[in-house]
Amino acid sequence: MISFQELQERKRPLAIVGLGYVGLPLAVALSHHFDVIGFDINARRIAELESGQDHTNEVSPEKLAAARVRYTADPAALRDAAVIIVAVPTPIDDHRNPDLTPVVGSSRTVGRHMSQGAVVCYESTVYPGLTEEVCIPLLEQESGMTFGRDFTVGYSPERINPGDKVHTLETIKKIVSGSDDATADLLVQVYGSVVRAGIHRATCIKVAEAAKVIENTQRDLNIALMNELSLIFDKMGIDTLEVLEAAGTKWNFLPFRPGMVGGHCIGVDPYYLTYKAEEMGYHPEVILAGRRINDSMGKHVAESTVKRLIRRGCTIDGARVGILGFTFKENVPDLRNTRVTDIIAELKEYGVTTVVTDAQASPEEAMQVYGQELRPLEDLRDLDAVILAVSHREYAVLTPEAIKAMHRDPGKAVLVDVKGLFDPAAVRAAGIDLWRL
Repeated sequence: MISFQELQERKRPLAIVGLGYVGLPLAVALSHHFDVIGFDINARRIAELESGQDHTNEVSPEKLAAARVRYTADPAALRDAAVIIVAVPTPIDDHRNPDLTPVVGSSRTVGRHMSQGAVVCYESTVYPGLTEEVCIPLLEQESGMTFGRDFTVGYSPERINPGDKVHTLETIKKIVSGSDDATADLLVQVYGSVVRAGIHRATCIKVAEAAKVIENTQRDLNIALMNELSLIFDKMGIDTLEVLEAAGTKWNFLPFRPGMVGGHCIGVDPYYLTYKAEEMGYHPEVILAGRRINDSMGKHVAESTVKRLIRRGCTIDGARVGILGFTFKENVPDLRNTRVTDIIAELKEYGVTTVVTDAQASPEEAMQVYGQELRPLEDLRDLDAVILAVSHREYAVLTPEAIKAMHRDPGKAVLVDVKGLFDPAAVRAAGIDLWRL
């Protein structure tokens, strides 16, 4: 195994496998301290980064220009690396089971090309035990080497929050683990060179894996509670956000809000844990109950929209509804696991035509991944209702008058403000029928 000093002296490079929302910021940060190879199987992504652009907006052109990363789509470059950090997605499939295709594929690629003495560290979110039960055997199989003698493994879960410029790689405490003390020591030093918030050294790889997967499971359950409360308060005719504002005056009340839970972490990670639990004969109840509630919120938003339209005397079959936002969260172009698709699908069941726009998403990606056309904001005209699904900063400037102007009958305007972005008093004063989650 290489020493930390040798890495600092740039005698051997580090390699980052996967240059997405997690891998690219890590590669850029580490390149100021080490020789870094940035590998991705997507040649278009490599060309984009070599041109100094990042469509995820996680790294600015200025920071990209200042980084010293050797970008490549050639896996043979991994042979030079003493440390290989794998930061690929871990999604779920259509049956909500872990889709291990990216982590399995990357493990095979790394195994075929890594050199003797390499340290392979995974950052991808996985269930406890996956690194040792799935990844290590693949590395051995493809490399012909023996784990523990010819190479070692670590796990340091990513904590990147897309679009967040406050909680970044450098400012979030990093969990680090290794298959032996020497590996953990090396990885603590490597990550410690860029993470100012400090390092938490987990006792073993499984503990680090479990810590990651429950971080987002906890958030998922808290949001599920807020969503269930919103379902109850909606039946009572009470504004949920007003209730939460009042309750939030107590010092120990947790500031969670209702919403649709998508993205690559909160809406996915719990299924990795429940999959492993059920494999071991335990059926999780609380976690899956929370998942069912959160997965149902798109349908609830669509049904609530239809009810408001009916009350306004609108014929539902053939109605036109404009949707503001298609990404999984505000102020990012990230479309992974967006739940806005649930709203669109449910409205379609009622015969409603949707006109969807997004201020930050790529129209090409939306069409390629979801078959969804994204229209310019100015195309949202002659509508019967508007749904604010994602609170991009570009939509905060919309006035009640501008929203009314999108309707074919401004006197019967309906606004479904899923994110609670707009001032309710101003919206209602303008004569708009307002519903909030």
